Amino acid sequence: MRPENQSSVSQFLLLGLPIPPGQQGVFFTLFLGMYLTTVLGNLLIILLIRLDSRLHTPMYFFLSHLAFSDLSLSSVTVPKMLMNMQTWQQSISHVGCISQLYFFIHFAGLDNFLLAVMAYDRYVAICHPLYYTTIMREGLCALLVAGSWIVACVHALIHTLLLVRLMRPENQSSVSQFLLLGLPIPPGQQGVFFTLFLGMYLTTVLGNLLIILLIRLDSRLHTPMYFFLSHLAFSDISLSSVTVPKMLINMQTERQSIPNVGCISQLYFFIHFAGLDNFLLAVMAYDRYVAICHPLYYTTIMKEGLLALLVAGSWIVACVHALIHTLLLVRLSFCADNTITHFFCDLAALLKLSCSDISLNELVIFTEGGMIFFLCFGVISCSYIRIGTIILRVPSTKRLYKAFSTCGSHLFVVSLYYGTLVSVYFSSTSWDSKDIIASVMYTIVTPMLNPFIYSLRNRDIKQALEMCVNRFKFFKQQSLNPPVVVRSTVR
Repeated sequence: MRPENQSSVSQFLLLGLPIPPGQQGVFFTLFLGMYLTTVLGNLLIILLIRLDSRLHTPMYFFLSHLAFSDLSLSSVTVPKMLMNMQTWQQSISHVGCISQLYFFIHFAGLDNFLLAVMAYDRYVAICHPLYYTTIMREGLCALLVAGSWIVACVHALIHTLLLVRLMRPENQSSVSQFLLLGLPIPPGQQGVFFTLFLGMYLTTVLGNLLIILLIRLDSRLHTPMYFFLSHLAFSDISLSSVTVPKMLINMQTERQSIPNVGCISQLYFFIHFAGLDNFLLAVMAYDRYVAICHPLYYTTIMKEGLLALLVAGSWIVACVHALIHTLLLVRLSFCADNTITHFFCDLAALLKLSCSDISLNELVIFTEGGMIFFLCFGVISCSYIRIGTIILRVPSTKRLYKAFSTCGSHLFVVSLYYGTLVSVYFSSTSWDSKDIIASVMYTIVTPMLNPFIYSLRNRDIKQALEMCVNRFKFFKQQSLNPPVVVRSTVR
């Protein structure tokens, strides 16, 4: 994010290793052999663990991920170094340098976390051998690995974004802030809209927090469907919290500015949680497909480890998806116009302000973004088409009503969510108030409706809510009327 008239650095020079003259070939052969040994050795470990059922234990599960991390860590740096040795071309592009830095920090951090996880696994195996299988169950192993990937991803992202903002000449007149015009609200109605959106935001936060709390407290809700629902509720809270509080502050204070770093951060987390919503909706559709079409194998297919991997995969892919678009935006230049005709830093609105060539950004949006969109939407569509086919084979009023009550609300929210996304990012040619209203639908309205659509109309959630209310009344009554203790005196 810099003015176009600057002389930006387009590439860097890597001086490489301090190799004595005339020994380039020896060192090239040495490092090539070490790299091939690393790749083949770690691939062999992964293959053996995958093929031999006797190695399907927590220790080897962690070892397979460590092998993949070591393989990736070497592949981030060594091939480029070998290429520079052989061709004497020491340059690396600006984007290539940033990408190499990110993946190096990511896999180096992942190695650290996996080593710590493996140490904990050995501790449990030696100090608590009788409880080893109980403690190191499949779900915990998957969560430990997924947590390592997510934390390593965030760790690398923080350092990469902090470095990106420094990669420009110090004496430039960069755009230090943007102006958010907000919603097209008629004059004199700021207070009404502030109250409306504040109520919607509080409803979103409290409704989704209630869903998470009920699922956490009631053991009857410890099922795959509610496990995914709890993550969707958290994602909805985060998605609204990324944009709505800033919008409310701007309404109340009439200060529409947002700093450069704040705008980039808001963009990243918005893309991340919007993408996470997409993946979770697809995962929930797959869960319903297995439950209805393969009920006898449901517990076998949707086991604890698979649930954790599906959720962890959604988090990781959403993180990488947001990182790609954020880094591609950071490399763009912005001229004098810093006014964003939106209530948050949206990718499409920012691209329209750039005075650089945005063809690469648009290409990535229509290819990578389009692939993710059609993949998630395809999973949802295929799941419900299959569900409809199964139900219509033996139609009955009860089955049709149950299927409609379960799938109708989901499909309604999916249509609303994906329909607005398509209108904003794929079919809109000019940014206007209609696109802003469409954005309100999937950033504010949909997260608010999800608790009501997915849960509060559900019988299990109602029973869990009644149980929590009864518990609260019981403890309140006990605190107001403590039991009288009768003591007998023995003489």
